[in-house]
Amino acid sequence: MNSFVQIIDRLNTSLGKLFGWAIVFLTLVISYEVFSRYLLGRPTSWAFDASYMLYGLLFMMAGPYTLARNGHVRGDFLYRTWRPRRQAATDLVLYFLFFFPGICALIYAGSSYFWLSFQLNETSSFSPFGLILWPFKAVIPIVGVMMALQGLAEVIRCMTCLKTGEWPPRLHDVQETEALAIEGMSGQQDEVDEATR
Repeated sequence: MNSFVQIIDRLNTSLGKLFGWAIVFLTLVISYEVFSRYLLGRPTSWAFDASYMLYGLLFMMAGPYTLARNGHVRGDFLYRTWRPRRQAATDLVLYFLFFFPGICALIYAGSSYFWLSFQLNETSSFSPFGLILWPFKAVIPIVGVMMALQGLAEVIRCMTCLKTGEWPPRLHDVQETEALAIEGMSGQQDEVDEATR
């Protein structure tokens, strides 16, 4: 089971990092639009569509990555004071009451939106250029499936924690600035303690 959880974590981490590059393309598109509009006096007909699609892509693909990193917002002021088994039991109940029904609705509705868009070869109505929308809408059910897989991995984590009393380890590729600062301060305190001996 641990290997399955690690595979899902790695997959969602890789996808999150890959689609994180959308921020670079988004920055380039907006920068080009500003340059073209204000310096050349020739606004583009496609930058608005491209920018909201890139932002939507970035936002959606960050969901599975953030869940794999346990980074979604929660009531930490209560949650962090609980013992791991109580945290796991609460998470498990909430996954089945809210997470999975919501994700199933996302997959179902997203698939319908995508399929209709594909059949109509839908284009954007916000600009004369009219970028094709169905590839963008295809991301919705894909993200739903990735979120469901990560949710399954999180359920396995909860069950492991209920059994052992400790949370299984996660992959870590980034650290919170606050955690780094605390770690740095404790390291400095250790140096001061050694120097005073």
